[in-house]
Amino acid sequence: MSPNASAGRAELRAIARRAMAERGLLPGFSSAALAQAEALGGPVEVEAAVRDLRALVWVSIDNDDTRDLDQLSVAEPLAGGAVRLLVAVADVAATVAAGSAIDDHARTNTTSVYTAAETFPMLPERLSTDLTSLGESQDRLAIVVEMTVASDGAVTESNVFRGLVRNKAKLAYDSVAAWLDGKAAPPGPVASGPQVAEQLRLQAGVARALKDLRHHRGALTLETTESRAVFEGDVLADLRPDEKNTAKELIEDVMIAANVATAQFLERRGFPSLRRVLRSPDRWERIVELAAGVGERLPAEPSALALQGFLARRRQADPDRFADVSLSVVKLLGSGEYAVELPGQTGDGHFGLAVQGYTHSTAPNRRFPDLVTQRLVRAALTGSPSPFTTEQLTELARHCTLQEDNAAKVERQVRKSAAALLLTPRVGQRFDAIVTGASPKGTWVRVAHPVVEGRVVRGEHGLDVGERVQVELVHTDVERGYVDFARGP
Repeated sequence: MSPNASAGRAELRAIARRAMAERGLLPGFSSAALAQAEALGGPVEVEAAVRDLRALVWVSIDNDDTRDLDQLSVAEPLAGGAVRLLVAVADVAATVAAGSAIDDHARTNTTSVYTAAETFPMLPERLSTDLTSLGESQDRLAIVVEMTVASDGAVTESNVFRGLVRNKAKLAYDSVAAWLDGKAAPPGPVASGPQVAEQLRLQAGVARALKDLRHHRGALTLETTESRAVFEGDVLADLRPDEKNTAKELIEDVMIAANVATAQFLERRGFPSLRRVLRSPDRWERIVELAAGVGERLPAEPSALALQGFLARRRQADPDRFADVSLSVVKLLGSGEYAVELPGQTGDGHFGLAVQGYTHSTAPNRRFPDLVTQRLVRAALTGSPSPFTTEQLTELARHCTLQEDNAAKVERQVRKSAAALLLTPRVGQRFDAIVTGASPKGTWVRVAHPVVEGRVVRGEHGLDVGERVQVELVHTDVERGYVDFARGP
């Protein structure tokens, strides 16, 4: 244990708050925003035009300790193997007025920030974990995305409307995944009655069909691992991998479909939208080199379909090292961004998902772009004009992209500080690593146990993304988040 480990959480929390301020993010809410949140009497009243869908077997699946529940889902079998899939998204726009003190905070940060020591929510917890959260057994307003999914995973029809919903079962990723995979008994809400179990099996089936069709079209199969801080009390004990599982993939696939359907709805109504795009990778030539290193050939020009074929083959040929391949590809693909798309235009699509029209709409408690989309949807549903001009949306797209990047840097900074705190007693030890970044600014590697990324400060010349190398830990600095390695022999 490092000398500072006994004060691990407090030290990391202080680092997180300083990093927030340095990146132009607000670590706390204004007194006006907090007062506004406390003054809210309860959930907004239901209007006559809202459909009552409380009788359906809605379920949520999220992390064990999550209280800011953004979405529910439910499915019903149809003739010919098709499925009616509904996704209910918390109607945050019904409570958070544009231009209010709460909205000003959300617009500034644009996202909740999740650090190893503290979460900085985009909305006050009075809203995000209560009034605008789709909590179990609570009646809540929602924006509902309705899709008809054919047996081959094609969405043949979709619609969006307002509804009143009730969460029948609050479920957790790990326990649901273990049950779906046949590795554990059903969790309590699943074991208590057949309806929830039937729901989960049906949703898992439709999610697989949606995913299979996306991969057939070139969506990328990637398995990356982020670290999760493990505390014993307030003492940092470990950094463990936070890996994907069946339940996480279920929700991911269903939400991707809902986001595409929402973008299509706005297009049909003649509304602009804030699209999520991932352009063709600038470092495609390096991806080609990585493939060539294992005897594979990719085309000279970027092709998501060809890349997906390569990834699928590597996953089958070397599953133990597939996470390393995925990490290298993710680093070389670059970051997504927000962009405005006007009706009738065809902008950039999402290279990684192999979809042309894609927006963020399913997490309005946690992301401001989703709240922007929700306000556009609500206007479209009522026949009102767009609440945003093209210029305003363009500025929001730029600002949200910038703040998302700043939030990611804060999260990364605190992860690095946590890593430095954990590794301080291990200076001088050697680790097997993979190169995750190589540029004039520096070369970075990641070790697997614990999941830590650091800079190569000696012997880095000639290294490139995807190479495996042995490194020695030579220095740590908790305050700055420095974990420095030297290249081994």
